[in-house]
Amino acid sequence: MPLPGLLHDRIDRTTARLINSAGPTIDFSTPKGEAALTAADSVSWRIFKNQISLFIGGIAAVLLEFAEPKVRDGVWQHSTFRHDALTRLQRTGLAAMVTVYGARSQAEAMIAGVVRRHSRVDGRTSNGEAYNANDRELLDWVQATTGFGFMQAYHRFVRPLSADERDSLFREARPAAELYGARGAPASQMELDLLFASKGSRLEPSPIIGEFLYIMRTVSALPGPARPLQLLLLKAAIEILPEWIRQRLELGRKWSLTHLERATVKIAARTADRLVLKFSPPVQACRRLGLPDDFLYRPITQ
Repeated sequence: MPLPGLLHDRIDRTTARLINSAGPTIDFSTPKGEAALTAADSVSWRIFKNQISLFIGGIAAVLLEFAEPKVRDGVWQHSTFRHDALTRLQRTGLAAMVTVYGARSQAEAMIAGVVRRHSRVDGRTSNGEAYNANDRELLDWVQATTGFGFMQAYHRFVRPLSADERDSLFREARPAAELYGARGAPASQMELDLLFASKGSRLEPSPIIGEFLYIMRTVSALPGPARPLQLLLLKAAIEILPEWIRQRLELGRKWSLTHLERATVKIAARTADRLVLKFSPPVQACRRLGLPDDFLYRPITQ
């Protein structure tokens, strides 16, 4: 069932404003005809259009990244997350949109800028380990965790992804991963599982994870009409973590969804998957390529 017109338009404009308010406005509708890093008929284009599963997957990815001491301290010591979480989230969301939907020239320029900024991010963890944000091992971990988060959130709360679709997501992420420098990122589900297993001894709980979750509970991360969902989406993000990692991070039962809460998240995520927002990056990107606004929202034909 479609949303009432006024509510639909409010969500549309609010979402567009949130995406572009953290930096220069990106026009996803230009340059006309220029392809993105990933094709418009890709699995990635269908998955990233869903703002609910994207939020869930992004939180899950951050939790996995914060479980790795070098990534955790690098972010916490060198970003504005603690003091301006909303702007940091908006920048991260915009980067994801540009990577998937932006014209190739826009995506390449943005990623090059990120790589340059990362080259200046170095230091030592609280345990004395040296790190640099462009370390290959850390880049591979961040690429793996973001891919896992977005894929698993959609799979769990929107619709199950087939083995072929999951394999496609790994292939489609490759061009952006190489531009970021994550040349050893997993290229299959098996490689992802092996990476998670190999990281077992390094993943650890931290008060920073608790602080991050508190910030995410209290910051106005979602548009007003969706704000009551925020805590449920945090729980959903924790639910999609591998159980052994969740236990290692000491994210106990209070972070579990009830049956009713799980059903609510699924309804919200599945509704978002059908919500055509004309100001959103996926719709604007479709217009850039001469495709109809509802191109990504049509039923998949086998």
